Amino acid sequence: MTSQVISLELAHGACQPAAAEVVIIGGGIMGTSIAFHLAQAGVRNIVLVEQAELGSGSSAKPLGGVRATFSDPANILLGQRSLRAYERFAAEFSTDIGLRKVGYLFLCRSGAEVSDCERSTSIQNELGSTSRMISPREATEINPFVQQDCLIGASYSPNDGFAEPGRVVDAYAAAARRLGVTILNRTEVMDVGTANGQIDSVTTNRGVIRAGSVICCAGAWSRRVGDMVGVPLPVTPVRRQIGMTRQHASPFPAVPFTLDLSTTLYFHNYYNGMLLGISNTNQSPGFSREFSYGWLPEFNAAARVCAPSLENPDLEFGWAGLYENTPDHNALIGGSDRVSGFFYATGFSGHGFLQGPAVGELMRDLYLGQEPFMDAGVFSADRFRNANQLLHEVHII
Repeated sequence: MTSQVISLELAHGACQPAAAEVVIIGGGIMGTSIAFHLAQAGVRNIVLVEQAELGSGSSAKPLGGVRATFSDPANILLGQRSLRAYERFAAEFSTDIGLRKVGYLFLCRSGAEVSDCERSTSIQNELGSTSRMISPREATEINPFVQQDCLIGASYSPNDGFAEPGRVVDAYAAAARRLGVTILNRTEVMDVGTANGQIDSVTTNRGVIRAGSVICCAGAWSRRVGDMVGVPLPVTPVRRQIGMTRQHASPFPAVPFTLDLSTTLYFHNYYNGMLLGISNTNQSPGFSREFSYGWLPEFNAAARVCAPSLENPDLEFGWAGLYENTPDHNALIGGSDRVSGFFYATGFSGHGFLQGPAVGELMRDLYLGQEPFMDAGVFSADRFRNANQLLHEVHII
């Protein structure tokens, strides 16, 4: 073994193999979940490559919300199945993921928002959820930070909550390794090769892997991977930022994950402080992950109306991460009909962590050609060829 190979092995933790059955690009919640579910189903010679460190992309800085509170049935099904997986996670993976089932509270400040939530709640209940519409008074009883006078109504889903994404990624990765998956950090994909309309190789900064299949889970970087094989993956990176208040000697009241539909202001407990933020409509697309306080004026204006005590929060620190947005803010899940062996699970537009376990199962079934637990066709990237096939999701953060 040459000194160069030894140094690579020490730097990356494993040698890049010359061949694989499938290469998974991206080591966040999607990549690790899919790797684990494939390996658990008996797929061998799986290689997962991550350009930085596992979970360092979009999975590093999310809100941590887990919910099935959506308006589109497909999103509800993904959320429900993932919630059940997270409920079992500690027992199955011997890992405490910090799951807190505090509920989700959506604040309605217009008649249109009430109508949307009423329709969504009806669909959720038909599919087995326990969400319900509540009055402004009940909303403030559940969450004393909320200003009752500004509300017309609200929806509340008690089984939802939040967890810690980093712990989930680490647990999936550790389980995948035990099942024989090769995981390569600091390994950048330079090209994906095809021959006669079929995937045949992946070239990284460490060399070439001969492979018949690729699964793109590259998050905000997915468009570039799709371009390598001529498959359009319309994913746009957008910076989103979160602030954490100073920890208090006595904790804040325990409240649901709360979101104001009119402004997208959101907050939930963070140990003895609060995690809070807003979508920040003025943010331009791009890969910047530098934290700033430029979102605070928009947050403060929203808080002044619906949660006055949170205006001008005493922030101790914050972070910036990337949303991987698609044009209709819904995921891309499927396999290409243009390039055999090319699959994708990306573009989750802020919902990746909460849908990760279910997508791992779904991609396993699509890859193996077996009957999945739901029809993934609505998430095909091909839907952007026809405006009538776009998904309309009301409950977007």
